[in-house]
Amino acid sequence: MEKTSTKGQTDLASYFKILSDIFLRLIKMIVAPLVLTTLTVGIAHLGGGAAVGRIGARTMAWFVTASLCSLGLGLVMVNALQPGVNFPVTLDTAVADVSSVATGSFSLSEFITHVFPTSIADAMVKNEILQIVVISLFFGVALQALGTKAGKVTEMMEQVAFLMLKVTGYVMAAAPFAVFGAIAYTVSLQGLGVIADYSRLVGSFFIALFILWAVLILAGFVVLGPRVFKLMWDVRAPGLIAFATASSEAAYPRLLEQLERHGVANRVVSFVLPLGYSFNLDGSMMYCTFAVMFIAQAMGIHLDIGQQIGMLLLLMVTSKGIAGVPRASLVVISATLPAMGMKPEWIALVLAVDAFMDMGRTATNVIGNSIASAVIAKWEGLLSDPKVDTPAIEAVLGSGESAESPPVKA
Repeated sequence: MEKTSTKGQTDLASYFKILSDIFLRLIKMIVAPLVLTTLTVGIAHLGGGAAVGRIGARTMAWFVTASLCSLGLGLVMVNALQPGVNFPVTLDTAVADVSSVATGSFSLSEFITHVFPTSIADAMVKNEILQIVVISLFFGVALQALGTKAGKVTEMMEQVAFLMLKVTGYVMAAAPFAVFGAIAYTVSLQGLGVIADYSRLVGSFFIALFILWAVLILAGFVVLGPRVFKLMWDVRAPGLIAFATASSEAAYPRLLEQLERHGVANRVVSFVLPLGYSFNLDGSMMYCTFAVMFIAQAMGIHLDIGQQIGMLLLLMVTSKGIAGVPRASLVVISATLPAMGMKPEWIALVLAVDAFMDMGRTATNVIGNSIASAVIAKWEGLLSDPKVDTPAIEAVLGSGESAESPPVKA
């Protein structure tokens, strides 16, 4: 099916897009200072370098396990369902604007060096989440080492964090309008008919996502018990925001709020969540596996088991740090295709429905990080009873020494 888009449709879609664009710009405005202050204060009150190391080790162990599970499950499902075999759309008829997709080979050395910032201001301005995490780690550990000598600085950081959370509340009031605008834009521009040619791909991917959700919830059930279902209910709003805007970053402020309301201590969620946004993108990693294998199947290229395992290892690294930009998985896919003997421009085969699938994978990222945060809090004895009547961010940002901020009970 060849899709045509009139100028009127494009103009109408652009008006809808204004709503979501404004919302995403406001989100980008608050994410950097929100992550910096909450993570710094959380680390400062963790109770010692051993606590930071223990939580960090447990967090990364969970992330690596979840990543391997997502990639492996995606590989199994795409081989079983084979959505690209006998695919009716060719490169000539695919809906695509390949010029808008960044390409290039992946460099592990560049990735590692990029994690470490050369400027605090530059990292904040560009919303480089990984770099902000590194800055926060240095600040938090330093404040912890200085103790009472830096008490006023820690208190100031706490106050800035409360300020940013208040601003976040104002921004999130616009979320329903952004959700409407994002969905209306996608439908008015792409049309529902584009899904017909891609129904097998879209259907296969969402089946795989549902199975991944079941696996993640089951893993959470093992640690949290029946409470995992209450957790899913509590994070439904940030999940919807992520689904509609196709940006995990847009859901971050509300997710932080809801996890604290659920009973996850701020010192845990402010540490785990920013890391999860770079290292625990379960839905995005599954999609990368699906997309690369789909393109190979559609172009008649056979990848043996060794090549597929190599692809998984490559995606384990290249898929990190892509949460901040909607549809950034396309960059990862275009960087992976040449390593598999395919051309980067073949990504045109998935662009037509990428926006629809991006909604599902982004919501999955949010669910995966929600479960991870609650599990780590449970292991650390920092998962309290869910809050019902208290304000969402009334919980302490630090150790709870202030009378206005009662400590979170384990």
